[in-house]
Amino acid sequence: MIHEHRTALKGRVTRYLEAGVGRPLILHHAFPLNADMWRPQLERVPKGWRFIAPDFRGLGGSTLNGSVAVLMDDYADDTLELMNSLDIEQAVIGGLSMGGYATFAIHRLAPERIAGMLLADTKAGADTEEGLKNRRGLLSAARAKGASVVAEQMVGKLLGETTRRERPELALEVRRSIESNPLTGIEAAIYALMHRPDSTPDLLTINCPTLVVVGEEDTVTPVAEAEALQRTIKSAELVRLPRAGHLANLEAPEEFSLTITRWVASLP
Repeated sequence: MIHEHRTALKGRVTRYLEAGVGRPLILHHAFPLNADMWRPQLERVPKGWRFIAPDFRGLGGSTLNGSVAVLMDDYADDTLELMNSLDIEQAVIGGLSMGGYATFAIHRLAPERIAGMLLADTKAGADTEEGLKNRRGLLSAARAKGASVVAEQMVGKLLGETTRRERPELALEVRRSIESNPLTGIEAAIYALMHRPDSTPDLLTINCPTLVVVGEEDTVTPVAEAEALQRTIKSAELVRLPRAGHLANLEAPEEFSLTITRWVASLP
């Protein structure tokens, strides 16, 4: 059973979903979605594990309560505060896309809090000049027309070719999720994405068990990016999921969940 919670942390409300009992695994969501994207995995928690999926500040049910000038380090600090409030000293921590960037930030701030790392459909590098230009354009469009224009521009990129062709209902679900987010939270996330550092130099310092997962049809952070993570991070394992794009956990939910279940069973 999935439980929804809200807690006050540093003057903000943080919403998180939780399922299972046991060793904690924290899942960070992608942009521009929220924690509900992890429901397929929260419905398949392996025995002995507790999955926790928070909303980033300003998105889903978590409040922003301040400037939209948010950094990945702020998202990371929010997760560390949530862990403290739940008396979690150490957890397996990961995320998909932007969730992976936040996981890198946690590793920079407090590597001792990470028992293992899950990196799904993400990459280490910062935005290129072209990427920054595209984000500025998205930010301008969002401010002019709201969250619906973000959904309109991004749904086709987030989902793989197979999903777009065979599962149009998932495209509608992703669109609804994006449009449910407050505009200020979307603005804050775009700011955080634009200002995130290059995490490539940090990869060699990751010593915990690491699972890298990528959809073979991901065009946002392609398979080559996942392969680069696997080559550089010590003892990292790479799993490629066919017929899935950037939102691999939603496009191939059973395969993604089985991959996590198998991997966590191998952790010391």
